[in-house]
Amino acid sequence: MDKIKIPAFAILGHPNEGKSSVVATLAEDDSVRISPVPGETKKCRVYPVFVDADEIIRFIDTPGFQQPRQTLEWLTAYSGPDRQMPDDFITAHHMDPDFADECELFSPLADGAGIIFVVDGSRPVRNIDKMEMEILRLTGLPRMAVINTKEKNRAEFIEDWKSEARKHFNTIRLFDAHRATYAERIDLLESLKNIDPDWQSRLEDVIAAFKHDWQHRIDDTVSIIMDLIFNACGHTVTKTCRDESQFPKTRQQIQDQYKKDIDRFEKAAHKNIRKCFKHNIFNYELPPHSIVHEDLFSKRSWRVLGLKQWQLATAGAVGGSAVGAKIDLAMAGQSLGIFTAIGGLLGGGSAALGAAQATGAKVKGLPLGRMKLQVGPMKNHQMLYILIDRALIYFSHVINWAHSRRDSADAAVSMKSAQKKGFTAEWDASLKKQFSRYFRALQKDDWVRITAEKPQVQAALARELKKISELKPAE
Repeated sequence: MDKIKIPAFAILGHPNEGKSSVVATLAEDDSVRISPVPGETKKCRVYPVFVDADEIIRFIDTPGFQQPRQTLEWLTAYSGPDRQMPDDFITAHHMDPDFADECELFSPLADGAGIIFVVDGSRPVRNIDKMEMEILRLTGLPRMAVINTKEKNRAEFIEDWKSEARKHFNTIRLFDAHRATYAERIDLLESLKNIDPDWQSRLEDVIAAFKHDWQHRIDDTVSIIMDLIFNACGHTVTKTCRDESQFPKTRQQIQDQYKKDIDRFEKAAHKNIRKCFKHNIFNYELPPHSIVHEDLFSKRSWRVLGLKQWQLATAGAVGGSAVGAKIDLAMAGQSLGIFTAIGGLLGGGSAALGAAQATGAKVKGLPLGRMKLQVGPMKNHQMLYILIDRALIYFSHVINWAHSRRDSADAAVSMKSAQKKGFTAEWDASLKKQFSRYFRALQKDDWVRITAEKPQVQAALARELKKISELKPAE
């Protein structure tokens, strides 16, 4: 520890035991190469962790042991100073290609790195494992054993691993690198504090930085969702059509554009949430049957702008009233309840006035023979709740998708948080009233009320996100 200013841990173990997966998850770095082929890692690679542009800890992926028996024999016969052992081993073997991997993995130990030894808890303990554990014990460096529980149905060997690891390590942890939550990563770091008194103070600072950074990410996610609500609530699309004969085509055009815009707002929000949690590979795409891809606007309020009351035509001029649509909010097969888009279709045009009157009339600079159509702003509060629900669900997937996972994101739908109802369906009446007041203020563009209501809404969202982040994923 005295050779380094930043806490560093070398992740060691036999090939194909999950070392790289542990590194990727602890460092929150999905660029770590993870391969099922044993021995893929040949050189040490450092993965630093930054908070507010400052490196607070680093994890080092190392090659697996290749010559544990001969290495143990050399260490057992070694008579030099214990602190010099890793350096002397490298000096003695650096010209021998048979010990290339051992020299490489000993290099961070020579620099004073702590040890995290990773084993696959789904298989029996072998003699070669005992040799590797004894090698690490002889280094005298602070060390932890991590039993990677990557196969939940193969737990019969866990007790054997724990019994053997107790003989060689300061601390032992069970850890599923592919499904570890934020809380489990923090717990592992908390355990690292106890591997050596000299490390405790620095690791306490690291843990505090992690917790501060997590809260900062929660706050950023709140801001992203608030921006989504603001953009969606106030968005409008307008287009002018030449006469009533162009109305159906124009109506369809701006309806399609409105849907595309809301979809774009949501995708941008989800992308920014993903970025908050350092995901590059994770790219959970909402399925085609999700609510944004439904015809959300079949009962949107359509209206002709710029016409006075006496100039409005009947709904028949538009071709009839809209038909209500029930919308199933679904995400990867998890139903989030049935919502009904409410509203009416208001339209009209020159037919109400007669062709002769309409020909020369002007309304706000438009000949009355033309119509300016608008979809939006969003009047239906339920649609805003839907957008919030989807953002909260997306957040729950992102935060619990370990950076070591390389399988399909569809596997994440087993989360307890993927309820059959949206998160907002569980909110009490007072909380819903609070959000409804804020929605009304946005719809009316009432900045006095927006300013008054926004802090309470932000605080409520922060509480909800924190609650979701503390949920335990289902097995």
